[in-house]
Amino acid sequence: MAYDDLRSLLRALEREGDLKRIKAEVDPYLEVGEIVDRVQKSGGPALLFENVRGSAMPLAMNVFGTDRRLLKALGLKSYGEISDKIGGLLRPELPHGFVGVREAFGKLGAMTHVPPKKVKSDSAPVQEVVLHGDDVDLDALPALFTWPQDGGSFFNLGLTHTKDPESGVRNLGLYRLQRHDKRTIGMHWQIHKDSRNHYQVAARRGERLPVGVAFGCPPAVTYASTAPLPGDIDEYLFAGFIAGRRIEMVDCKTVPLQVPANAEVVLEGWLEPGEMLPEGPFGDHTGFYTPQEPFPALTIDCVTMRKRPLLQSIVVGRPPTEDGPLGRATERFFLPLLKIIVPDIVDYHLPEAGGFHNCAIVSIDKKYPKHAQKVMHAIWGAHMMSLTKLIVVVDADCDVHDLHEVAWRALGNTDYARDLTVVEGPVDHLDHASYQQFWGGKAGIDATKKLPEEGYTRDGGWPEMVLSDPDTAALVDRRWKEYGL
Repeated sequence: MAYDDLRSLLRALEREGDLKRIKAEVDPYLEVGEIVDRVQKSGGPALLFENVRGSAMPLAMNVFGTDRRLLKALGLKSYGEISDKIGGLLRPELPHGFVGVREAFGKLGAMTHVPPKKVKSDSAPVQEVVLHGDDVDLDALPALFTWPQDGGSFFNLGLTHTKDPESGVRNLGLYRLQRHDKRTIGMHWQIHKDSRNHYQVAARRGERLPVGVAFGCPPAVTYASTAPLPGDIDEYLFAGFIAGRRIEMVDCKTVPLQVPANAEVVLEGWLEPGEMLPEGPFGDHTGFYTPQEPFPALTIDCVTMRKRPLLQSIVVGRPPTEDGPLGRATERFFLPLLKIIVPDIVDYHLPEAGGFHNCAIVSIDKKYPKHAQKVMHAIWGAHMMSLTKLIVVVDADCDVHDLHEVAWRALGNTDYARDLTVVEGPVDHLDHASYQQFWGGKAGIDATKKLPEEGYTRDGGWPEMVLSDPDTAALVDRRWKEYGL
């Protein structure tokens, strides 16, 4: 099973030699970011900074920086375990499309060990210490100024809780948070995100929006906050499904929301309609700075925490970063759900170098002319996959995770006058390459074998692939040691 809280995971990593305590004083202005980026890119251990300048709170970094650590945190041996569990929910009687996804999660919700459970305040470690009003001081929390042109210091792993003012459906999302002053943080709610929709509904109704931000949450909850779930699917249901147990929740002290009882720190506040401040620039996961823009500014009225809290954060920037394992988990976990929406898909891969949403490599069992183009358009209509900028479609015998194999197919199997599809559509809020914000050009490459019905009229049809003789290959396998190679 997944770990109940962050600190128990850190203790386990330390016992295994996969966590390093940094006792030397470090500066959250640039220095911490430089250290973490180097360690992460070299495949190094999780880090616990015990002496962060300006804060008495230890800072845990690079906790999910390798696939091994993320799998350990979630209590898994492989990402395929969750894929298989999700696949077990998806029966032939379920309809295709988003209705099928929701019905699958409806089955999930019927499991008694999955839905979150409420605990009392005196049983919640995160409410051992409660600060109100002028006692709130966000400067006591180690926020990171990571890159030279950042617009300020940021909390990069605060899990934001909101709920729809009309339906009451809650949302858990991971958004960067700029610390403006001792009691104010900027909410970087992008245009396609559920929390932004909640804020807009509240503003239209002339109401303020309650917000809770939790740090140092149980690992399954932290992962679930990154998962691209439909807006009416509860992230805490999904977290319980991954963890194999119900997530313990506690009522916030000053807002009508619930947060993880085993978190380390929680910020509570009410967001007033129209309360905006400039946010950014910020060195983002694209590897480029996103510009300064106005975003909602939240005043913090209450902070709850453990008696000896620690904070967890991540460094984002040019890949590879800690986003990598989180993105790979999502890629594998959601394959069965994507197959409900686009049943033609055999497998898919979202390369980390593309920030996971810039490129999708998809394999299909091609059955008819222009099958690849049909799949491209289906993906561009599938929830957050709609933001994909490049789709490469290959045949089922191609390993989508072998980028050398994919490149060989895409570069050699393609007549760009006929096999390149160019369209326009929505792109990620953070995309810097589109000529205007929020929408831009997309491309699909049909790297499958071409059929005569598609206009491939060369004599003999599509040529055979060059492959070894299987009998000779088996012979060489048996004699390999004899060759002395």
